[in-house]
Amino acid sequence: MHSVFFTPRGLQVPICEIDPWRTQYFASIPCPDTVFIPTEDSDAWNWNPRHRWVYDKLSVALSQGLEAAPHGVEPSDYPRFSKPIYNLKGMGVGSRLIATRDDYIDAYRPGHFWMTLLEGEHVSSDVALVDGEPLWWRHARGHASGEGTFDYWEIQAASAPAIEETCGAWCREHLAGYTGLINLETIGGRIIEVHLRFADQWPDLYGRGWVEAVVRLYADGIWQYDDPARRPGYSVVLFAPHGWRYRHPTADLRQEIVSTPGVSSLQITFHEEVPPGRHAMPPGGFRVAIVNCWDRAAGNAARDRLRRHFEATRAPT
Repeated sequence: MHSVFFTPRGLQVPICEIDPWRTQYFASIPCPDTVFIPTEDSDAWNWNPRHRWVYDKLSVALSQGLEAAPHGVEPSDYPRFSKPIYNLKGMGVGSRLIATRDDYIDAYRPGHFWMTLLEGEHVSSDVALVDGEPLWWRHARGHASGEGTFDYWEIQAASAPAIEETCGAWCREHLAGYTGLINLETIGGRIIEVHLRFADQWPDLYGRGWVEAVVRLYADGIWQYDDPARRPGYSVVLFAPHGWRYRHPTADLRQEIVSTPGVSSLQITFHEEVPPGRHAMPPGGFRVAIVNCWDRAAGNAARDRLRRHFEATRAPT
């Protein structure tokens, strides 16, 4: 056993986390050398060949009886929603509403598909599976701010019986043989995306001992985690306008933010040295920071301070 070690992509490590702003959640957790836990969809794809088909969003839609087809097969009516069949980088890249036939013609892209336009709450659910059987759920509700961006996510303490019943049945049918964490994104209780990994944006809000339980699941095939004291948390997101280069806040400002009562952690979610255009970002903005917190007012205040920093230090690309 040893402490989890994080390196750039290409080196084998027990927990693969390539985003340096998220290593803070795992760096002190012991993990066997032989256990590999993905936090990136590209690694989950490589390490789970039997179940990698779930990254085919068209197949996932059809598996639920939703209307869907690749571009080139015209919808019978509108509106519809369009996105890439595969997108392992996430962030809503290439997704859009198709309101009319003219929209469909303009939106045509090889490798994209359209599907039923779903309505309802956008929920991200982490699920612990043993041989396809769900044994633990945690749900986060996204509050959208437009064009693929989110104002904040609410990590709920309560269960979501409708999602757990419907999606649990889907897991038993389609993920038998899989043991590990998955992340399901749903709208109105219907699955829009499946990831063979957990949401590494807010593991600190799941409670003490959760990451250790994840390691045990992958190492021994056993899920043991007692969290009766779970409480709601919030992941407050800061998007800035496209077209600028942004600078990381100083260490003093970062420390001031994380020391604020009610704040759990801070992520600065971009590589300062990498051109902005090389980051996968949604149409509505460039994500610069995430504040995880127990008190949303404290998270909002921290976000406002960070926004002032990024506005004051940005430069044209």
